[in-house]
Amino acid sequence: MPLSSVSTRLTLLALFSATTFYCIYKSRRLRNLKLNLSLNPNPNTNTKLNLPKILFISETGTSKSLANRLHRFLSLNDVAFEIIDGRSYEPEDLPKETILLIVASTWEDGKPPPAYRFFADWLAESSEDFRVGSLLLSKCRFAVFGVGSRGYGETFNAVGKEIVKRMKALGGAEMIPLFEGDVDGGDVDEVFDKWCVKVVELLKGGGGEDGGDLENGEEECGVLSSDEEESDDEEEEEVESDIVDLEDIAGKAPSRKSVATVAETNGKLNGGKKQMVTPVIRANLVKQGYKIIGSHSGVKICRWTKSQLRGRGGCYKHSFYGIESHRCMEATPSLACANKCVFCWRHHTNPVAKSWQWEMDDPLEIVNSAIEQHTNMIKQMKGVPGVTLERLNEGFTPRHCALSLVGEPIMYPEINALVDELHRRRISTFLVTNAQFPEKIKSLKPITQLYVSVDAGTKDSLKAIDRPLFGDFWERFIDSLTALKEKHQRTVYRLTLVKGWNAEEVDAYYNLFSIGEPDFIEIKGVTYCGS
Repeated sequence: MPLSSVSTRLTLLALFSATTFYCIYKSRRLRNLKLNLSLNPNPNTNTKLNLPKILFISETGTSKSLANRLHRFLSLNDVAFEIIDGRSYEPEDLPKETILLIVASTWEDGKPPPAYRFFADWLAESSEDFRVGSLLLSKCRFAVFGVGSRGYGETFNAVGKEIVKRMKALGGAEMIPLFEGDVDGGDVDEVFDKWCVKVVELLKGGGGEDGGDLENGEEECGVLSSDEEESDDEEEEEVESDIVDLEDIAGKAPSRKSVATVAETNGKLNGGKKQMVTPVIRANLVKQGYKIIGSHSGVKICRWTKSQLRGRGGCYKHSFYGIESHRCMEATPSLACANKCVFCWRHHTNPVAKSWQWEMDDPLEIVNSAIEQHTNMIKQMKGVPGVTLERLNEGFTPRHCALSLVGEPIMYPEINALVDELHRRRISTFLVTNAQFPEKIKSLKPITQLYVSVDAGTKDSLKAIDRPLFGDFWERFIDSLTALKEKHQRTVYRLTLVKGWNAEEVDAYYNLFSIGEPDFIEIKGVTYCGS
């Protein structure tokens, strides 16, 4: 057979094969196109853009976490929504929206977080501009859930209230009245669940006047509690590792199942007074390894205590002042504070307030329970490699108490009696105050070493980093430093420096040193271990 004939046949075979594959491809593509047209008669419609939206305004992740919960809940109820961060949302698109669900946090001075100011300003300016008119959002139905701290008084959930006001002024129809969650009152989950149910019932045409809560059947409807949520950005903290550092054995946080057994008391004691540690706050603190004492105190074993029990060295108090870390107890008689510092490593799970407003436990009972709980945590170190019987027995008798665990210890009305009891037992004391209660500092009996947190050198920086509840926070701060000078005992300035926040104000810090004239200055640095 001639070579040219073979070549011609191979060429024809290749051509027929290519034609066959092309026809099959076109046939399948046409079939898929017809299927899509049957499901979506208007091929020019962008379903993504036309979906109703959940928009969140969040700084610390709480509102973002709640928005994600709502999105899952709606999906499981066959209601399609798009979730969007308010920072990347174009307000000019608001007139195109038909349904908008907003979860909004309030930041400093009743304002939204800085990254979301553009959205809030656009609403405010548009609602006050006569050229815009009151029908701009006439096609939009909306609902708002506000997240805030009632400790800030009149500015509580100010952002949520402002959004409702502005959107109504622009013609938007509010589906249900504003719901408000108080992060310090521990009712955010409960109120948010009720809001979610009402929203779904309205979207499905159910009226939503008596939606109830999601306490029963949470798994079925897909709504998770805050303990299970704890922010989507912190999944690494939720994953249990197969390898556990032996230093972390003592005082290890309980499982979620044990946390879920906390009894509900609705934040009230038998006497009717408000309870500082609500079930939600208690569960969060226990999860972090705290042992809660009574209704407002706590104790926790320090990693340096465990380290020195194992012969691995102690903390700075051992290096600077000769205090043995394995005989040091970390405790606080008040889990509440008057600040919400940005660098707080307690994840803002403790309550905030300007004054004591809760049931008060007896100081002797607090001391007894603190030592008992501390001793129980020390016992858990028995058998850990490196722990000798001698050091373990010494750890059972604490010789020092650091009243700096969390919160503001001098808020406790009986702080002097508590300190007297510790000193009577020959337990030395270091107390740290956040410099917002100058009168309390003046009336405080002598402490072995009295610390004042100096978190910034200027008024603006202190406001930004401590986020204080008091309007006259700077005056209180200066008065506290002045009171420190008049104590005539061993005193310390504690500087917690955060790069980009308060680490560059050297001259301003220097000017503050002459006010309190402390005996020592301790400088701490914050190290970020994640986003």
